[in-house]
Amino acid sequence: MASIELNCFSPLAFFSQEHLQTIHRGALEILETVGCELQHREALALLESGGARVEGRRVFLSASMVDQALSTAPSRVLLYNREGAPALDLSGRNACFGTGSDCLYLLDSFTGERRVFLEQDMIDAVRLCEALPHVDFLMSMGMISDTQAEHQCQKQYANMLKYSKKPQVVIAINRPCLDDIVELAAAAIPGGRDELKRKPRFVLYTEPTSPLLHSFEAIDKLLYAAENLVPTNYAPGMMAGATGPITPPGAVTLAAAECLFGLVLHQLAGAGAPFIFGAGMSNIDMQSMQPSYASPEAMMTQAGLCELGRTLYKLPTWGFAGCSASKLADTQAINEAATYIFTAGLTGSNLNHDLGYLEFGLTYSFDLLVMCNESVGQLRRIMDGMPLSRETMALDAIREVGPAGEFLTCDHTLEHYRENWMPGVTDRNIYERWAELGSLSMEQRCKALIKAILSEPAAAYREQAIDAVLNKILASQ
Repeated sequence: MASIELNCFSPLAFFSQEHLQTIHRGALEILETVGCELQHREALALLESGGARVEGRRVFLSASMVDQALSTAPSRVLLYNREGAPALDLSGRNACFGTGSDCLYLLDSFTGERRVFLEQDMIDAVRLCEALPHVDFLMSMGMISDTQAEHQCQKQYANMLKYSKKPQVVIAINRPCLDDIVELAAAAIPGGRDELKRKPRFVLYTEPTSPLLHSFEAIDKLLYAAENLVPTNYAPGMMAGATGPITPPGAVTLAAAECLFGLVLHQLAGAGAPFIFGAGMSNIDMQSMQPSYASPEAMMTQAGLCELGRTLYKLPTWGFAGCSASKLADTQAINEAATYIFTAGLTGSNLNHDLGYLEFGLTYSFDLLVMCNESVGQLRRIMDGMPLSRETMALDAIREVGPAGEFLTCDHTLEHYRENWMPGVTDRNIYERWAELGSLSMEQRCKALIKAILSEPAAAYREQAIDAVLNKILASQ
């Protein structure tokens, strides 16, 4: 099962237990005294019947309602692959990594052109994710420009199902679209919808509108998820300094309030339904007026909110990793992406998306995805830690070799060297051997791997069954 479970003893933490309680009290104060704007009549009635104070569209929640929701939400969410095998354990400090969704553009790996994303690019992207061992789940990565907008999410999901067995995180524009995705997933597995409830294959991504606005579409999808046991997050995508406070503690506190509002409504609609806690709090860059996807503050706020969700609320957590503001898959891109990956791993956020994102999520890069896969592999080895035993301390081997000996031919070395991390696109050759192999840069080695993966024949899973459901959905719209 893909994850990183912390085996080293100094994880990254920004808050003490007292700090977390202070943030929680601040979030409760927002919910009790400022309230949230809600644009969903049925949800207003549900909240009012559950004890909320409702004034028009403004809803105020009590601390007891939050406590009740936290008491029923599960602390672990298990995701399965297409074949029904356990794949992702979203609990504790297990860190899983996947791609992002819905980029408008693709930075073509072979022409260097920034162009619109096509359906064939979507298929290629999914096939890459399936082949890369440290990509644990996938999102759609790009908006398919050569299809009608109203068919976008359904076509994205059909391709994810056909070309990868890994779990997914999905985007849906509204409740009917989400139901279409469930129908497609049910067509791909024996047992249909009942099996999907028992063994979920995907997580729904949905979000409020910061600050403190909950749209009809977001709430409608949240309710559907609760009613149908579809695991979901409810993740604010605020821009700190524009749609949220500029100070990291302020951004964390507002995000916590918005997430908790979603959790309360979600648990009222389906007590015990699976919910994943987290948000994105990228601060605005006051020079470019763009969100700083991989700023130190974005990483700090994600880590802090994750601590709150895991430590105080005992909930699975949601995060970011592998993204960059760069326009190219260059040094800036992998620096920002890898730093975010390691921060997420050290923090222990469970479900980390956006591997391969460039330009604040406007452009997708296969090259950066491959580099991120390498970084996650390195992180996994580091987080495995150094378990201590007589065997790992090599006391008997040291005795056998003795002073001035060598360990290269020692049985202990032969038995354990495969435990070391082996690179995929990282070069460790001496200069002469590197030159003999073509003097390739990291970027060139990534392109070679992409070409090799995509040159293999594409095998589609249950294509006729999935396409039959997709065609029926498209014909009815």
